[in-house]
Amino acid sequence: MEQEFAEYFDARRDTVRRTAFLMCGDWHRADDHAQAAFVALHRHWRRIRGRDDNRVLDAWVRRTLMRSVVDESRRPWRRERFTPDVPDTAVRSHDAGDGVATRETLVAALRTVPPRQRAVLVLRYFDDLDVAATAEALGCSEGTVKSQTSHGLAALRAALGDGIDDLRPAG
Repeated sequence: MEQEFAEYFDARRDTVRRTAFLMCGDWHRADDHAQAAFVALHRHWRRIRGRDDNRVLDAWVRRTLMRSVVDESRRPWRRERFTPDVPDTAVRSHDAGDGVATRETLVAALRTVPPRQRAVLVLRYFDDLDVAATAEALGCSEGTVKSQTSHGLAALRAALGDGIDDLRPAG
């Protein structure tokens, strides 16, 4: 049992951590959320692993991860207020790396999207899940996934504003 869990953890930890980062926008909190998801998985390993399908495990971890991120965002003492200007920072040029600038722009915009909509966007567009798999991972209906995707994309577009041109490939 421990060996199976260790193998699953080794195979999935980077993906789960990346997904957590895209949901919360902070690598330290992403580590905490990923750890919480894996601890919960380990606690329920025998019951969940009995289904002998990694897709079930992946969906269970994603659902646990999403709940962790959303629950934390609801705690009033954990809310952060972002300011548009950070004092004493260097201005980043797009010449320094368009990929880095684009990723930073997107992650900053994702932070402004409500947590549940952000979770749907991350699962749909970064983890490449279809509507049915996203609904299963989040424990909701396909219609909810579709509406949350629509609202999330609208919020992301609004957050990007003029910066949306920065995300389009040049040429």
